[in-house]
Amino acid sequence: MISTFLSKTRVTDDAALSGAPYVLGGAERRILVGISDDFYARGDFTANRLNYGIYRRGEPYIDPQTGELLGIRAIDIGAARIKALEKDVATLSVSRAEGEIRIKDRLLVAEERTLESTFYPRAPATAINGSVINVEEGVRNAGALDVVAINRGDRDGLQSGDTLAIFKRGELVKDRVASQRVRLPDERIGLLMVFDTYEKMSFALVMEADRQIDLGDLLRNP
Repeated sequence: MISTFLSKTRVTDDAALSGAPYVLGGAERRILVGISDDFYARGDFTANRLNYGIYRRGEPYIDPQTGELLGIRAIDIGAARIKALEKDVATLSVSRAEGEIRIKDRLLVAEERTLESTFYPRAPATAINGSVINVEEGVRNAGALDVVAINRGDRDGLQSGDTLAIFKRGELVKDRVASQRVRLPDERIGLLMVFDTYEKMSFALVMEADRQIDLGDLLRNP
């Protein structure tokens, strides 16, 4: 599950994606390109790199607490290899296609990503206070063995294998004796393990879930 997710998922920043080479079109002026087709792309191609991933801009990951842009999902469309390069226009051949390749899709240098064969779950070395910002697969709720995105990453000291407890924020109720509103204690509802970190965010696998996990649920050291 994790290896499949990593092979199809990439997070980048706006500058990197906007500045990446882009698809001009297919041979014979085709608008859509498929497997084994040749196509043209324009941009600043990295020297001595021939293999590129083809991506489409996806949803942004936003920190719900601060409004900060944490990253942008680059949707995996396929892969291609440069056949010829003249100035800033390259001819490429599609080596893999997950769907139709379109004009304006972006090319990023292929990543060499390795997955640890064994994880050793442990508490983070630093105090973490975060939240669930996205449930992968396009749904809003998660359960055990689902993948979620969280708003803490490398800069916060998170590493692959770190575990975090998941909490449901306590309800705000009315104290009829004191005539005031009071928030009930947060309720621990599950546990997740981080398996892929970026500078500002991470992906994690839900290991335990006593209740439905929603966007905005809180994360703390277990």
